[in-house]
Amino acid sequence: MQSVDLVIVGGGMVGLALALGVKQSGLQVAVIDPHPPTALSESPQLRVSAINLASQTLLERLGAWQAIEQKAPYYAMQVWEQDSFAKIDFDTQDAGQPVLGHIIENARIRHALWQQAVQAPHIQLLETSLDKLHMGKQEAFVTLKNGEMLTTRLVVGADGANSQIRALADFPLTFWDYEHTAIVATVRCAEPHQATARQVFTPNGPLAFLPLRDPHLCSIVWSQDNPRAQELLAMSAEDFNHALTAAFNSTLGVCQVEGDKASFPLKMRYARQWVSDRIAIIGDAAHTIHPLAGQGVNLGFLDAAALAETLNQLVAEDKDIGVGKHLRHFERWRKAEAMQMCAAMEGFKRLFQGTNPLQKLIRGAGMRIVNSVPFAKHKAIRQAMGLDGELPQMVKANH
Repeated sequence: MQSVDLVIVGGGMVGLALALGVKQSGLQVAVIDPHPPTALSESPQLRVSAINLASQTLLERLGAWQAIEQKAPYYAMQVWEQDSFAKIDFDTQDAGQPVLGHIIENARIRHALWQQAVQAPHIQLLETSLDKLHMGKQEAFVTLKNGEMLTTRLVVGADGANSQIRALADFPLTFWDYEHTAIVATVRCAEPHQATARQVFTPNGPLAFLPLRDPHLCSIVWSQDNPRAQELLAMSAEDFNHALTAAFNSTLGVCQVEGDKASFPLKMRYARQWVSDRIAIIGDAAHTIHPLAGQGVNLGFLDAAALAETLNQLVAEDKDIGVGKHLRHFERWRKAEAMQMCAAMEGFKRLFQGTNPLQKLIRGAGMRIVNSVPFAKHKAIRQAMGLDGELPQMVKANH
């Protein structure tokens, strides 16, 4: 039986960020994940994230940012409603920053973090999965599918939306189905995207075009109510391209999907408890939100940075990192931030639902006000970029 200080179940972007973030504390970490990253392909992957400045700062401090290739910076953002005058746009001048963020394939971020973890003497990467978990007073006992056993002071679930750790801990979950399906694809546009992220709200849900490094390629996230999504997925390539171009008001000319499409159901999950003795959860294990603002992974990175900061502090104070009461501050801190984001996403989604003319008028007026009031605009964009709010030190930029 091997003894480590911290076991992280889930070697995705968020779990690896936590493992790397506790380096200064001297904690010995085991990361359990049966799926190591595969070789990166030249063609763009379907799953991408809009990495904000807070997440960029974290990745820089963890040594991964420099190793990520094919980062696509964006300098402006446009949001509008179909068949309405509701419109808002942001650019780097509004934000007072050189870029608004970067669109990066999830696989590339994870690959860079994994390479850092492979080289870190305090991290073991165990390519297997969890079998059993037993909780003792002083430590947790972890049995792996490959037969190995570990003892640890703290087990962290960074194992995604259907978290095994959250289920084993019996943490209560608030859950609702958005009854939307997100369709993701890589799309070639006739007009160059000009490094601008765009989102249009249609009667059936939002459509986002995220600029990639090729000036004519975008990654799309098209969230539609389930019946409409099934219709779209059943279409021929030609009909789908036509429907996509029309939904986007031909903003970038004719659009054509390159490669495969994928789809996934959209659900909101929010764990009402994140910590207990010997267990904590972060990232999608603790919360999943609507992808309409691309904030999911940024929220997860903030969880990882906040928990790493908490654990580093506990070690410095010579306190047991696995005692629930020592982790309560982290839980209150991140739960409040995550709840705020869940509520904002839900509010945004509801705000743009419905085609009632009065609703459309109110939406249009509200967006015009935000667009024309510099203070409101500045505040909204700083929040989205991870520059405001109660931030962990690890994500605060030096500039």
